[in-house]
Amino acid sequence: MISRTTSQSMVRTAQHNLQASMSALAKLQDQASSRKAITRPSDDPTATAQALQVRAEQRATSQYSRNIADGTGWLTTVDSALSATTGILNRVRDLTVRGANEGAMSPTALEAIAVELDSMRAELLKQANTTYLGRSVFAGNSDASVAFNPDYSYTGAAGSTVERRIDANNTVRVDGDGAAVFGVGAGSVFALVDAIAADLRSGVNVGPRLQEIDDRLTAMLGEQAAAGTRHAQMQSAEESNMEQSVALEAQRSGVEDVDLAGIILDLKLQEVAYQSALAVTARALQPSLMDFLR
Repeated sequence: MISRTTSQSMVRTAQHNLQASMSALAKLQDQASSRKAITRPSDDPTATAQALQVRAEQRATSQYSRNIADGTGWLTTVDSALSATTGILNRVRDLTVRGANEGAMSPTALEAIAVELDSMRAELLKQANTTYLGRSVFAGNSDASVAFNPDYSYTGAAGSTVERRIDANNTVRVDGDGAAVFGVGAGSVFALVDAIAADLRSGVNVGPRLQEIDDRLTAMLGEQAAAGTRHAQMQSAEESNMEQSVALEAQRSGVEDVDLAGIILDLKLQEVAYQSALAVTARALQPSLMDFLR
């Protein structure tokens, strides 16, 4: 069977081909100007789904990064407070050792030691009530403004902790255990310093108090070591988070962005193809006899 080719069919075919070539040229021009491989979901549904998944992972990674930064701030504050507290308690121990040497100390000298111990107790209470961004770092998840009241009672709830999520599967505790470090009420380090000062003023030998001070120092050093371990975990998580962020950005770029050099080359080739199609069509669709008879 012989098909008949008419001028009208040639025009329709030429128009269809030119339109397809122009659409391809317009798409490449849009990609070159926006530098995006996907301008609308219909361009590539599969790549669009991949891009959405990668962006969701990026948002989660960004949140983990903020959590890590906040947790690092908490732990840095805890470590600083514990370092200061340990130094103060060591000074309390030195003063207690000096005060225990009753034979060489006058009542005036003992009173001077007691007065300094009073100031050390006030400084200990200040460190115990250290805050970070308005929250006490030794009171767990309590919303109280201080961890310890003037009567040395503890405002934190037993077993309550402040934690920060550092990835999809892990959380890190970022607060300090105030009850374990400083003690509570009559058994607190504050009450211990008060008792030592009272003993000095009343003439009671304070030598037996040294073991109590050493026990409290051991608890403080243990908590400081634990905080240091968690701080190192935070730093490791920060490095992993940064690596993950870089990897995700590379993955996102590979899905969404275009190779500018490659797209410009394709654009030039498409321009040549379109111009060639125009030239060929102009040669093929010459004026017919009917054009002259109209």
